[in-house]
Amino acid sequence: MSVDDATLQQKPEPLPSPWRSGRFRLFFTARSASLLADGMLMVSLTTAVLGAGHGASGVGYALAAWMTPIVLLVLFGGVLADRFTPQVMMICADLARMVAMLTMAVLLFSSDSVPLWQIMGLMALSGAATAMFQPGMASMVPRVAEDIQKANALLRISEALSTLLGPGLAGLLVAYWQVSGSYLVIAAAYALSAAVLLPLRKLHTERDEGDAPMWRRLATGWQEFRSRQWLWGVIAVWSVYGLFVFGPALPLGAALMIEQHGANGYGWIASADGAGTIIGGLIGMRVRPRRPLVAGALAMFCFALNPLAPALEWSFAATAIAHVVAGYGFAFWGVMWATSVQSHIPLTVLSRVSAYDVAGSIMVIPLGRALAGPAAETFGANEVLIFSSVMSCLLLAVMISVPAIRALRRAPEGLLRKTEGEPAV
Repeated sequence: MSVDDATLQQKPEPLPSPWRSGRFRLFFTARSASLLADGMLMVSLTTAVLGAGHGASGVGYALAAWMTPIVLLVLFGGVLADRFTPQVMMICADLARMVAMLTMAVLLFSSDSVPLWQIMGLMALSGAATAMFQPGMASMVPRVAEDIQKANALLRISEALSTLLGPGLAGLLVAYWQVSGSYLVIAAAYALSAAVLLPLRKLHTERDEGDAPMWRRLATGWQEFRSRQWLWGVIAVWSVYGLFVFGPALPLGAALMIEQHGANGYGWIASADGAGTIIGGLIGMRVRPRRPLVAGALAMFCFALNPLAPALEWSFAATAIAHVVAGYGFAFWGVMWATSVQSHIPLTVLSRVSAYDVAGSIMVIPLGRALAGPAAETFGANEVLIFSSVMSCLLLAVMISVPAIRALRRAPEGLLRKTEGEPAV
């Protein structure tokens, strides 16, 4: 046998498309439904709070009531997902969010002036449920698809479509069916997510640590997290990135683009960003770099255009193109990062590690957004966004310079799924 023949025989067979898996189709449907509900929620919430007479400050308080439980409870969500299985926690979370949204619909239908404390309480319940839902989502992907990277790319495309469609759908429902009607549809979307996850509740799931107490499970997740320099190195950089880039980019960028191109122009630019995300997901389905974090970070350099375009007051066309490119970079990085985490972390602790990932990534973004306004008043919005663009490039350069991040290679395809022997659903 020649060397070439041996090489051909050793080449792994292509992994089957995730669409061929009934498990993945169910999970994809559930995730798409919950993402659509999330996309509708912000428009519906803003309309409800303003309609009840609580003003812009009331919107801020309601958003804080939703975000705070996510930050505080997401680590416990990871522990519970590894203890009781991700799918069970996600079903319970969807049911809790459905109840919260139905209650909001009833309150808004029965009264034009719902007290702010009631809205905040229901949003806190929804946020706590989201904290239980989010960590398990990452650990479900390796269990429902052999081609983890392609599955993540498809989920990223679904996220982009939901982000584009959700606010528009909520706006139509508010205009033609009142805000209570939009909450009924949100509740139905969460109910659909729970329903299609239900057949996955018996999906084979390895458990660890028996009846170990909560604190020990948290400690185990932390040990798994801190033992991987590439993992905590990315999150350390990402935390600073959230403070200086993600934090200011959305509020200040939106304000400047509305000022420069009008509300309608800003809507089209946001759609361009979503289109770029879809492109990034499609490319993520095909490109399989040997060093995924390096490839993802290089693509993420494109995101520096997101705050730069409004800061330099580019034309509408140039700004839209910049957001297409930025959306591509963000999506491609997301596919590479999710695939790396899901293929290098043992399934028994993946939910807990993902919880540390989520907590570290989002914890400082609200602080960055809170400081964006005062910083813009002191230095100017354009200057703050230019600083964000520069920091984006510097932080990504720091990330790539870390040897452990630069050296991480793509895991053997299909390895995790081939060792589980799960029955088809």
